[in-house]
Amino acid sequence: MSSGLKTESHLKDLMVTLGHQFEDIELLNLSLTHSSLIGEDKLHTVSNERLEFVGDRVLGLIVAELLLERFPEENEGDLSRRHAALVRMETLGHVATSLNLGKFIHMSRGEERMGGRKHPALLADTCEAIIAALYIDGGLNAATSFIKKNWLPLIESTPLPPKDAKTTLQEWAQKLGLPVPIYREIERNGPAHEPVFTVVVEVMGHEQFTGCGLSKRAAEQQAAENMLKTVTCAKN
Repeated sequence: MSSGLKTESHLKDLMVTLGHQFEDIELLNLSLTHSSLIGEDKLHTVSNERLEFVGDRVLGLIVAELLLERFPEENEGDLSRRHAALVRMETLGHVATSLNLGKFIHMSRGEERMGGRKHPALLADTCEAIIAALYIDGGLNAATSFIKKNWLPLIESTPLPPKDAKTTLQEWAQKLGLPVPIYREIERNGPAHEPVFTVVVEVMGHEQFTGCGLSKRAAEQQAAENMLKTVTCAKN
């Protein structure tokens, strides 16, 4: 599939997957347009970045409502941890991959050669943009239908509130009477629009550990996971 704009016939399968027939096909095309195409020709002057901004907010609102309905007895802290796990880049990338969105994205040939169609951050951003397009074209009902279909199984698969590695590491340090872990970014590689972060985590009196990720948060989580593996093994 080429990198240029697609006609409605080419996007028919995608609209079936999304569960919505777009009245404005160019809006769907825009949601699929990666910034690497901007300036390559006269056809591409705007990317999906502004739609990502809207999609992030729409997803956050609908997921919050779903969590309130599903877990009426949980406190704000537990709901917040669930929410953070469900709207993070990794989850969006997982949903995008399961829907095979990568093959529909409009991107430069250079981005494609670098594996853009399978890049988790790029897929996550596109998924947010598509959510925005659904919301703008079909209203809140269209966006809600899509999110329920793809996020409810994830909600149901986690009966207990998730506890991420950073939270677990902080609780471990506090039990030992140590200061909270400190995270420092030590390196950033790759293109400016999709950098790879390297972060180190420090806990007083213990070896430092590093982690890498496509976001600073993901790198911090990886560093915390790496430290937890060692301190847990030492404890056992």
